Amino acid sequence: MARIGLLGGSFNPAHRGHRHISLQAMRALGLDEVWWLVSPGNPLKEGASDMAPFAARFASAERMARCSPIRVSDFEQRNGTRYTVDTIRKLKRRHPEHRFIWLLGSDTLPNFHKWRDWRDLAREVPIAVIRRPGYDSAAHAACAMGWLGRFVHPSGQARHWTDWSAPAILFLRLPPDTTSATAIRARDPYWHQRTNGAPARSYRSGSPMSRRRPLDRTSS
Repeated sequence: MARIGLLGGSFNPAHRGHRHISLQAMRALGLDEVWWLVSPGNPLKEGASDMAPFAARFASAERMARCSPIRVSDFEQRNGTRYTVDTIRKLKRRHPEHRFIWLLGSDTLPNFHKWRDWRDLAREVPIAVIRRPGYDSAAHAACAMGWLGRFVHPSGQARHWTDWSAPAILFLRLPPDTTSATAIRARDPYWHQRTNGAPARSYRSGSPMSRRRPLDRTSS
């Protein structure tokens, strides 16, 4: 059984903050790997004028994940899932040998109640909330916490998350990183035009990135 952390997002672009929180979460939760699920299109960001093409965002994630136990996946693009709850259900069916935990930034928790079937999502996998500077109060006061609050586990038990039944949520107080994709785009709105936005060979072939083994497999 592999212990896998899932970090979904637009990665517009991927940056050192994504890498930092992933590696810190790996240590805190005793993970074997973290999988970055690059979204083909966030339903809550439809119509965003500063959203780079998927290929450029995927390539930026691959560059940022190099030389680490982080895998970058186009699972949602290939499987046509727009909502996280559907992605997680398909991943669990495809990989029954793994245990998954969803990594959620504290800056995202205030809007978690807007996600499609968010309660059902929480029933599928444990959730680890990762601290983002300036969002502690908003995260704990989030609408979703009115329901999730009864399922909070102590952060000191983080490595035992595979023993829990979902719903289960914990707050990780990890060393923060203030890097922001929004700030990067503000400084350089055409970042994807000045970098190599070509998708990696593994993406062009229709498979998720893997230098050691695939993240996906064909169902028998």
